[in-house]
Amino acid sequence: MVFTTAMMMVRSRGPDEFWRKRKIFKIAAHFSGRRRNCYSIAIKAVHRALQFATIGRTIRKNDMISLWNTRISAGCEEHGINIHNFKDSLSRCDIQLNKKVLADLAIWEPSSFKALSDLAKSVSIDYNLPGADKYEKPTHVVTRGLLLK
Repeated sequence: MVFTTAMMMVRSRGPDEFWRKRKIFKIAAHFSGRRRNCYSIAIKAVHRALQFATIGRTIRKNDMISLWNTRISAGCEEHGINIHNFKDSLSRCDIQLNKKVLADLAIWEPSSFKALSDLAKSVSIDYNLPGADKYEKPTHVVTRGLLLK
């Protein structure tokens, strides 16, 4: 850009303003009415939309965690083990599966989840965890507690 005076150089905002506005208009492209075309209105709408998007991500994470917990507790209830004993027993066996994987196993791989629940029952009996006295010991599971005896 060629400036004839120093005042014109000060007044010129250059290409930066164009690209800054362009970022906002790209985000606001799917809005309707003046929220899409008028910069002063679009920037308010974009900031509001980004705030809602941030809140929505947190809500979605919490929803997924509660869904996974529900599925795991349903699988544990189906196989007759307390969910707290189940998680504690798996951690004592160094089985580090997160909630998502355990929930997927409970829904899509019931035989694998049953094997994990049998292992958890056996370990909870070996370590005398609270409530383990009502479980009957699975016969086809070998744990460290059985090897030490």
